[in-house]
Amino acid sequence: MKLTIFAASGGIGRHLLRQAVAAGHDVTAVVRSPASLVGEPDGPRLVRADLTDPDPAALADAVDGADAVLSGLGPRSMAESGVASQGTGEIVTAMRARGVRRIVVVSAAPLSTIAAPGRPKPPPDPGEAPLLRYLLSPILKTVLRKPYADLAVMEELLRNSDLDWTVVRPPRLTDKPLTGVYRTAYGRSVRGGLTVPRADVAHCMLRALEQPETIRQAVAVAT
Repeated sequence: MKLTIFAASGGIGRHLLRQAVAAGHDVTAVVRSPASLVGEPDGPRLVRADLTDPDPAALADAVDGADAVLSGLGPRSMAESGVASQGTGEIVTAMRARGVRRIVVVSAAPLSTIAAPGRPKPPPDPGEAPLLRYLLSPILKTVLRKPYADLAVMEELLRNSDLDWTVVRPPRLTDKPLTGVYRTAYGRSVRGGLTVPRADVAHCMLRALEQPETIRQAVAVAT
């Protein structure tokens, strides 16, 4: 497949890039600084783009002819809260400009219960154990309020689009090596799933491209 990967130099983006190249896909990697990919596999076409100060023509060219777009976009600090929704909006605009429909993005496990303008009162998550629901989750939602709110807006943007989207929601990310063995759940979190390697999240995102049942679904993934 011809794939365009946004935030290809990020924690999940690097794994997407490596796994996509290893699988023989034709890859375009979109990054703010091409120098950040020094040492990564040869082969991908590199496109320099800043989604916080976008060049619409460059973004449209980056997705031109792609079978699918993958995004590892997310804030690296509290100061970057807002980048996921803003950047994904720019990606969606570029995809529409070039007639590309399939997109897979990364979000976060608690998003099933985070309010958004179109979902002001989301239902409880049946995948949350009592300890997580009543103790850990409220703490996380307070500490990470801004990033979660940003991801909720991003997810709603995709839900309201006409694209064939998939949102992948991991819990706490680790740097353990790829296993290819993990659990998934649709529309809720994975019961008892507290961590997952970034490499496995990338694997799940790429696998979703071959799973039509993931289209217009939020898919939780956890070890």
